[in-house]
Amino acid sequence: MADKKIEEYTLEDAVELLKTNVDTIIVIDSTNNTYRALVRRGFFTNHLDETGNYHDLIEKLWFHLANSNEKVVGDYKSFVSYYGDFKGKYSRRLKLYKEGSTEPSIIQLNVYPIKGTDKYLFTMDELAEEYKQEYMTSGKVNTIQNTYLFSMYVDLVQDTTGSISVTEISDDTVNANLKYSEWRMMIVNAIGPEDKEQFLRVTDPEYLKAHLAPGRMTSFDCQMANLEGKFIWVKLIFSRAETTDEEDFRFVFLVQDINENSEELFSTLKKYEHLALTDSLTDIMNHGSIKTDIKNSIGLLNKDGTQVALLMLDLDHFKNVNDKFGHATGDAVLKHFAELLKDCAVDSDASVGRWGGEEFVVVCRGKQFEEVKERAEKLRQMVEESEFPEIGHITCSIGLTEVKQGDTFETAFNRMDRAMYLSKENGRNRVTIL
Repeated sequence: MADKKIEEYTLEDAVELLKTNVDTIIVIDSTNNTYRALVRRGFFTNHLDETGNYHDLIEKLWFHLANSNEKVVGDYKSFVSYYGDFKGKYSRRLKLYKEGSTEPSIIQLNVYPIKGTDKYLFTMDELAEEYKQEYMTSGKVNTIQNTYLFSMYVDLVQDTTGSISVTEISDDTVNANLKYSEWRMMIVNAIGPEDKEQFLRVTDPEYLKAHLAPGRMTSFDCQMANLEGKFIWVKLIFSRAETTDEEDFRFVFLVQDINENSEELFSTLKKYEHLALTDSLTDIMNHGSIKTDIKNSIGLLNKDGTQVALLMLDLDHFKNVNDKFGHATGDAVLKHFAELLKDCAVDSDASVGRWGGEEFVVVCRGKQFEEVKERAEKLRQMVEESEFPEIGHITCSIGLTEVKQGDTFETAFNRMDRAMYLSKENGRNRVTIL
């Protein structure tokens, strides 16, 4: 046959050439969800069973991550059946991995629907090495330039989707026979728990019709599971087609990967939040944040009866430390004192803050008052026995009060403050309870 002139080739010759050159020919019955391989050569000899489940075949061919043979997580497998419904001839390139290999084989897939039936003919070939390198290089460029994980076309009136592209699987688009209403109720399973309600509200067809004029776009940020099952930050974008027909509700929907920028932003915000809420010298809560914590704790008691106790602590004769040793030593003493307070509160629901100067406040929640009194006395002894930088030993005076139902911030704070000053007036280095 190789010696024939092209004028001598017949249709039968062409069929024979296909039989001997195509790597794989598969017949599919989508109604019965089965397939049978008529031909298997090369890569497909071991990669493809002779017969099997059609949905399993679709999953094997393209429901894995584009750059590895790692399978897509379960929530996304609900879409498999929609990817196996072809309305006409179709062609795409796939990446498939041999067992134990980290380098993919590039496969050319062609789909031929058998007219008048729900059956298809698949042909597949493994591309030669030079075409593989060309494909891989262009793929890397596309990946670098593309931050969109998912896109599709939506017609709300017809309740249809089209041109679906999942870039984590492939850069190719798929026209799956998937209704928008079906997609929406399946993909919500991949949305972070805290964002599901907003997702359902914003993606509701009636909401989109009412809130998005032609040519306008809306978006919101949320957490969404990627194909590996890891929650990442994404931007969901709806853009309505700009037409003169007010009843034309066609949209482009995009999912943009913003995880790296979002994580960086949250990290920066956390730093500023820490600066805003923390005393710069002692690294504990500052005046404003410990005051807010006292108010919140009192509100919690008045709401559900959670027990709350307040301690104010003041270092005795601290002015002498600054006068004798200097402010740098005084700062070191305050930092050491704050560490002692944190150590004492570490195993309980307690907050520690610097009220100002050498005055500190501890808020204890959920503890019996007798236990809080014991802790206060233990803390006083700990301070007395501790070795402070340069100065050696120093003591503290403590005022303690139990917050009662009906207390306000002012009544509870004034009682604690008065108790601390009574400790000072009665000789210092003691705990006074009011």
